[in-house]
Amino acid sequence: MAGKVALVLGDQLTLDNPALARLDRGRDRVLMIEAAGEATHVWSHKARIVLFLSAMRHFAETLRAAGYRVHYVPLDMPGPADFGERLARSLDELAAGTLSMCEPGEWRLLATIRHQCRSRGVIVELLADTHFLISTDEFRRWADGQRVLRMEFFYRHMRRRTGVLMRGPNPEGGRWNYDADNRAAFGSRGPAQVPPAPRFEPDALTREVVALVERHFADHPGRLASFAWPVTRAQALDALARFVVERLPTFGRHQDAMWSGEPFLWHSLLSSSLNLKLLDPREVVAAALDAWRVQRLPLASVEGFVRQIIGWREFIRGVYWLHMPALAESNHFAHSLDLPSWYWTGATAMNCMREAIGQTLDHGYAHHIQRLMVTGNFALLAGIEPRQVCDWYLAAYVDAVEWAELPNTAGMALFADGGRFTSKPYAASGGYVKRMSNYCRGCRYRPEQRTGSDACPMTALFWNFLDRHTDEFARNPRTTLLARNIERFDAAERSAIRATADRLLTNLESV
Repeated sequence: MAGKVALVLGDQLTLDNPALARLDRGRDRVLMIEAAGEATHVWSHKARIVLFLSAMRHFAETLRAAGYRVHYVPLDMPGPADFGERLARSLDELAAGTLSMCEPGEWRLLATIRHQCRSRGVIVELLADTHFLISTDEFRRWADGQRVLRMEFFYRHMRRRTGVLMRGPNPEGGRWNYDADNRAAFGSRGPAQVPPAPRFEPDALTREVVALVERHFADHPGRLASFAWPVTRAQALDALARFVVERLPTFGRHQDAMWSGEPFLWHSLLSSSLNLKLLDPREVVAAALDAWRVQRLPLASVEGFVRQIIGWREFIRGVYWLHMPALAESNHFAHSLDLPSWYWTGATAMNCMREAIGQTLDHGYAHHIQRLMVTGNFALLAGIEPRQVCDWYLAAYVDAVEWAELPNTAGMALFADGGRFTSKPYAASGGYVKRMSNYCRGCRYRPEQRTGSDACPMTALFWNFLDRHTDEFARNPRTTLLARNIERFDAAERSAIRATADRLLTNLESV
């Protein structure tokens, strides 16, 4: 007799998963699948693989303790390495008539699951993902009513819809957005009294996964010596509690700043737990608001954090499903260069890139400005083919799931979609890095120089990027001033900029 199977994916690790609510625990089965192909689809960081597999195995234990019958397919089970083929085999073994599942976070997986079920006559029961505050259908209805898609408009819609940081019809404090208060650099002395990041020492199960990953994925990038990410709900709740007490009070002002040897600063480090669904966004926002009321925290810090959760995170997911699959292939500037190999090693003379990539290899983590304005900015200015850059971001970070990674990379960092939800390219010279960090102190290049052998690659490529796209920048009200800046240079200076850029791009592996 055909039965019902609930498929739980690696980023759906919550007992509130809507697919679980529809199961008969005594008869139906929960299916969880580890597949090597999901680690090699992009060349995944070892820490990312460990995080997903360990969290999945811990959650399987939680399900069993709650009375669910779990059919778990481990990574090293003999047979195919591909997720789709493992799914097909499991559907046959379980004699599945219906596959119930929460919406996945990746277009490719949804297509694979539907194909395998259709070929076997298995009915797919696709359920709305109630983890998010707004459904994909509701986001689409909101987007249909907008002349342009902008996160700020959506964020205000979500504030009104949820009542978060609202005083009647008005925003708390009289302003919707305190971003202008949250862009300070540290100054010459650097950050002071940075609290230690929470560490969750691997238990026996996680240590088994570490050994498994080192054995099966020895040639993959990244290091595991410092692995200490939350892999259970209890650990994720502990990380949340520590953040709101120890780092949220001073999170806002310096959230865009960077400093050598300080990979975490005051950032929440909750994105991996949120994206695995070990945490619910509602409880994260509630904890921040409770701390704001009790500790009388600066509104700018709390609003800046809340904006990331109910604004940007929800907006980016809506954009992903609105624009896929075309978003994955977008390439507005027709960029075609290969990603330099040092993105996987950090072996470059550019200190800013060495710092950002180095900590990524150590921890599978970099904060939003390091991703947007260092590694992403360089890829944009150098003309790296967007698909390769997106694959790197999906591979490199422990919190990377495609619904979050792809729009942030293709749309925001690379402007590959031509500005469907951003108003301008986020391009900057080495001067921005110098202003927001101490990275330039330890670099052989000079951030103020745009030509010559000592020219900062970020700076030279920035001016070359403006030179190549002057007409487009001149037409955009947000970038008209940049176009005017490059037009101030005489023909000789612009020729020198092009020559410097050509030399750098020809020898990109050696910068």
